[in-house]
Amino acid sequence: MSPPFAGVRIIDATHVLAGPFSTYQLAVLGADVIKVESPSDPDQARLQGSDRKLNDIGMGTAFMSQASNKKAVAIDFKKPEGQEIMKKLLATADVFVENYRPGALEKLGLGYEELAAINPALIYCSISAFGTTGPRRELTAYDNVIQAFSGMMAMTGDRHTGPLKSGAPVVDYATGTTAAFSIATALFQRERNGGKGQFIDVSMLDTALMLTSPALTALLWNGAKPEPKGNTFPFATIGCYQASDEPLMIAASNLTQQKRLWTALGREDMIKENNNQRLDGHAQEARVIAEIIGTMTASYWETFLQQRRIPAARIRRLEEALADPHVGARGVLHGQPIAENDERELVVPVSAFTMSAGERRITSPPQRVGAQTGELLTSLGYSAGDLQALKAAGVIGGALDEIHAESPQ
Repeated sequence: MSPPFAGVRIIDATHVLAGPFSTYQLAVLGADVIKVESPSDPDQARLQGSDRKLNDIGMGTAFMSQASNKKAVAIDFKKPEGQEIMKKLLATADVFVENYRPGALEKLGLGYEELAAINPALIYCSISAFGTTGPRRELTAYDNVIQAFSGMMAMTGDRHTGPLKSGAPVVDYATGTTAAFSIATALFQRERNGGKGQFIDVSMLDTALMLTSPALTALLWNGAKPEPKGNTFPFATIGCYQASDEPLMIAASNLTQQKRLWTALGREDMIKENNNQRLDGHAQEARVIAEIIGTMTASYWETFLQQRRIPAARIRRLEEALADPHVGARGVLHGQPIAENDERELVVPVSAFTMSAGERRITSPPQRVGAQTGELLTSLGYSAGDLQALKAAGVIGGALDEIHAESPQ
């Protein structure tokens, strides 16, 4: 079978993490993704990462983690000539994804209504901090700001640490996943409804609220305000306990699992018949578990509990998790050279699922700013002379010799 999104052209005018991740997920499933950046102000993620030399050449690891399988075009669409190029490019597209401040692209003639008149089948996905409607629609934000605004930080940490953001940018990547899902949904709906496109509004705040669903529902049901509890849970049989050497996370969540846990620990007297009893007995249960877990190593307890079908894991650092044979067996990581004559291998996650039919794969490495500008604009009918003039005017970017070589004489 062909890749799931083979033949689907996506114009990606996003930057940083959420937007680029959404199109990356579609790219590894076969979509033809064209990343559009300003020649003078490219994606800021290009300048961020753990290798300063890569940052200096605009290929930071923050960018490359989600840039494979994309072509790169440099167009300044704040200029009229750039807007004209974008319209020609979008006339060939199935999907347009952008994450500018709501209203910004409308002022440039690149809003949904204008583009739908040119390409009625176009699916236009707008990703923003607060969404395209509501009193805060024009405000901008990043992952950490949305974690703060949404209530997520206030329920993370404990009384000693105070509010904490998640170590991973969970809102960014959840927003990217949401956007990819919404685009796939719209493509499916387009096939069923005569080929008409539509506008999609994806909000980072809305995504963050989805991530807080259990706490949100409880609060609105009976006013139960979520408080920061760190690594503790309502039931003592779920939580982080200090073994003799390092912490261990246990998740004997349901009644059957808590019965297994107490039986395994030789404390059948602690078994509860219902969850209300577990809530009432939290303090006593936590003391007993802490005393027992502290007698042996975390590695011992992890094996001991897992053998008895009780979910548990000692706390691992990322480097140890990646070295685990199970990660290699799943195929979530893909290694590739980042450039010709470069022996270094770039390893990136591909996707978090597999399919029995419908391959996910990396076919090309991350590209420099504007690497395919000449190629793409030539396909739209621009001549070598046009490209040279647009380059001189600062409308497009890319190496001059590359543009010359890729353009008809």
